[in-house]
Amino acid sequence: MILIGKLFHMQVLNSHFYAEKSISAGGDVQIIEGAPRGNIYDASGKALATTIPVQAVEFTRSQNATADEMYQVANKLATILSNDIDVADLTTRDKKDYFLANAKNLEKIANKLTDKEKKDKQGNDLTGSQIYEIELSKVKDSDLNFTAEQTFSAKLFKEMNSTSTFNTTKIATGSITAEQQATIAEQEGDLPGITIGTSWDRSYAQNSLTPLMGTITSQKSGIPAEDLDAYLKKGYQRNDRVGTGLLEKGYESELQGTHSISKVKFDKNGDVSGTKTIQKGKRGDDLKLTINLDFQNAVNDLVKTQLDQLIAQGYGQYNRGAYAVVLNVKTGAVLALSGYNRDPNTGVITDNTLGTFQSVFTPGSVVKMGTLTAAWNAGVISGNDTLTAQSIQFKGSPPINDWWGDASPMALTAVEALQYSSNTYMMQLAMRMLGAPYTGAGQYLNDSNRVKVYEQLRSAFASYGLGTSTGFDIPGESTGFIPSAKSKDASGVNVLYESFGQYDNYTPLQLAVYAATLGNNGTRLAPHIVQGIYEGGNDGQPGTLIKNITPKIMDKVNITPDNMDVLHQGMYAVVHGAGGLTTGKPMSAATVSISGKTGTSESTKILGDGSQVIVTANNAVAFAPSDNPEIAIGVVLPDNTESDASSGTKANQSIVTGITDLYYSNEAFRTN
Repeated sequence: MILIGKLFHMQVLNSHFYAEKSISAGGDVQIIEGAPRGNIYDASGKALATTIPVQAVEFTRSQNATADEMYQVANKLATILSNDIDVADLTTRDKKDYFLANAKNLEKIANKLTDKEKKDKQGNDLTGSQIYEIELSKVKDSDLNFTAEQTFSAKLFKEMNSTSTFNTTKIATGSITAEQQATIAEQEGDLPGITIGTSWDRSYAQNSLTPLMGTITSQKSGIPAEDLDAYLKKGYQRNDRVGTGLLEKGYESELQGTHSISKVKFDKNGDVSGTKTIQKGKRGDDLKLTINLDFQNAVNDLVKTQLDQLIAQGYGQYNRGAYAVVLNVKTGAVLALSGYNRDPNTGVITDNTLGTFQSVFTPGSVVKMGTLTAAWNAGVISGNDTLTAQSIQFKGSPPINDWWGDASPMALTAVEALQYSSNTYMMQLAMRMLGAPYTGAGQYLNDSNRVKVYEQLRSAFASYGLGTSTGFDIPGESTGFIPSAKSKDASGVNVLYESFGQYDNYTPLQLAVYAATLGNNGTRLAPHIVQGIYEGGNDGQPGTLIKNITPKIMDKVNITPDNMDVLHQGMYAVVHGAGGLTTGKPMSAATVSISGKTGTSESTKILGDGSQVIVTANNAVAFAPSDNPEIAIGVVLPDNTESDASSGTKANQSIVTGITDLYYSNEAFRTN
């Protein structure tokens, strides 16, 4: 029975050897090895994510390697290497396997098994695997109280034992000193299968773009279990290092190198008789981004300065940060993603680049071009129609006024409704879409068609990129917070609030896409952060261009050229129009002409003592120049305090103006 236990011990701990039973008759084995990953650069060629070589201890498993031999090699190797280098983690089962890899330990435990333990209930002899499981159960916790060196040795053994016959595995990587390398070379005879090779590590430059890079798995963890089947179908190996998020995952197939494949031939004695290269390995391709890091940093400085000023001016007690996204109108290229999160309880401000496309906020009046589009499509207005902006009061409810207060009714065209940012104009459009036009104070709101109107508004918004996937080439973007049109909260009143941007929530990226679509006459392009795919270079720069990322059309807004012209006139008037109610005049100070729309949404914040305070999100969308748009900007400043809309913070407009001036101040920023 001891012999059976030893046999299973060899079969389990040397399973790869016994899986290759055909070796005894001669044949060949295919060996597949990974290649280094491609690098990621900014638009100017600055390295953001690079692959750097590191020393590695490699183990090549021969067909005659036994568990006891590997146990002895691991122990010897553990006395040479420092135990702080990168090796595998251990489970309790791993520790037990290592303990039993020592033939003396196995024999000692096997001798203690009773005859009864070696048979099943019917009196039949147990199989080797069943006996080994019993032997494992006999290993005591006290047997596993390893020293640091033994633990390190057990980790090395685990890596060695998981290596297939004739395959080479990097069992340890990290800072392996020249002295350690020399010692391993000198003791080669006592370390069969052990050599010094090279592996690679991933290094990320630390800046505001670092969070966009994502991460990759280690060789030891390999492909995540949830993705294993999909990757194996693509020809990956289980221990391949793959991207686990954001750019590293979104462009995995480009960054992943080409495997080297070789065939090892052996004779009937199991001796290697030759090798043949089937496929040469190749480093992964490089990515060059659309973002110039210098421009990104300058936008960050500008946004942070405006946030600091907003707080200093007394508007930021409850503020939750500041965000700005800049896009190329003609291509969809992302030029900047600037995000800051602020904890209103502590006042601490932290970088939040990912928040530009993963966090959602109430947009406010910036959506009004979308509302006009929905109204035109519903046939409730035509062109630059005039409506009366007025106080709207339903029976039993307080009046809803425009931001300038309960003034006398005012006839406004669609252009003027944008210029002055009239909420009541937009509400009346929504009421017409409901089939219940406003007739005067005391009217009941008939919202029987509210589901249809929600869908009409949202369809128009989505065609501009609001409340839908933008097609961003980094995985993980939020599509917004869009409550079901059939939910209890989706009342008729909220349809009216939806018309001026105080119901659904969107990301800053979606606002920028919306602005770009307006600047591009209704053609919505997918935002992309990768400018091109390049061959892996060897001089710290990308190699030859393989593929340029071209604009991808996601949608075309259902709008006539004449109606698009009305929107353009309105956005121009927001910035350059006359009259005291014009909402975006500060943006007229830019060096080039800006067309835009501001948005100041209101919400109620409940404080710790139960009291309530009104906070505003001060947002903006814009494109420039007005006559031939080149850049589009989306800005969000959530949860600010102000006494009224006319005297609140203008940080949103200052950010738009500052970014526009910055972009046109340096030709290098305009290369995309």
